[in-house]
Amino acid sequence: MRTPLGRVRNLGAAHSGTGDFWRQRITAVAMTLLIVPVLVVVFMLLGRNQAGAAQILGSLPIALIMLLFVITSAWHMKIGMQVVIEDYVHGERLKLVSIMANNFFCVTVALASIYAILKLSSGV
Repeated sequence: MRTPLGRVRNLGAAHSGTGDFWRQRITAVAMTLLIVPVLVVVFMLLGRNQAGAAQILGSLPIALIMLLFVITSAWHMKIGMQVVIEDYVHGERLKLVSIMANNFFCVTVALASIYAILKLSSGV
C-alpha cells in the first residue's frame, strides 16, 4: 500500500520502492520451477559414493540446475532474512551488524555450495 505522495515519487517508506518485495517473489517463483529437477537429482544421488555423485553432477545440465538453485535460494534467503532484521531489530548498530552478518553468511553458503558443485562436476 502506498500513499498518494509515494505513488508520485515512486518511493516506499524506506525510499527504495518495492524492489526487495519483487526480487523475493521472483526468486520464489524460480525456486518453485527448479525444485522438481533438484529433487530428481537429489534422489539420483541417494546412496551413491563420491565417484557416483561426481558422475551424475558431471553432466552439464544437472550441474547448471544445481548451481541455479543454490544461487536463487541463497539470494532468496538473504532478502527474506534482511526484511526480518529490518522489521524486528530496533537498535541501529545491532541492525547494521545483523545485516552485515546476514550478507556474509549468505555469500559464504552460496560460495561453498558453488565450489562443491563445481568440484564434484569437474571430477577433481
